[in-house]
Amino acid sequence: MNKKMENALLAMWTVAVVATAGSLYFSEIRDYEPCVLCWYQRILMYPLVLILTVAYIQKNTKIAVTTATFSIIGGCISLYHYGIQKFDFLSESAPACGRVPCTGEYINYFGFITIPFLALTAFIIIAVLSFLMLKWQKEN
Repeated sequence: MNKKMENALLAMWTVAVVATAGSLYFSEIRDYEPCVLCWYQRILMYPLVLILTVAYIQKNTKIAVTTATFSIIGGCISLYHYGIQKFDFLSESAPACGRVPCTGEYINYFGFITIPFLALTAFIIIAVLSFLMLKWQKEN
């Protein structure tokens, strides 16, 4: 495995760890109760830490298909979640999400950075790096 693929694995692992730590910080330290859509995003992000840890140790770049799949699905959920928070035409038709409304915003930095936005950013970074790894695999 070449150095750029190894660095991509390490970068994806770092993003997944930071995203997981951030979500645990918000729920366990700040006591922000996650809504249903937040749980779906967690279900797709948390395993990436373990998957990418094993892939990095084994130097397994074939994991890129798996990480791309997890991050695309998670990114779609994050994008929808962000949309129902920020766009009235989506929030008005948003389904009830349980005890905590999915339209609620625990944080809103600079008027646009919310928790789903942070998750979306992490999923996009992992997806882009996954697709780069797939491209590099084809070139080799």
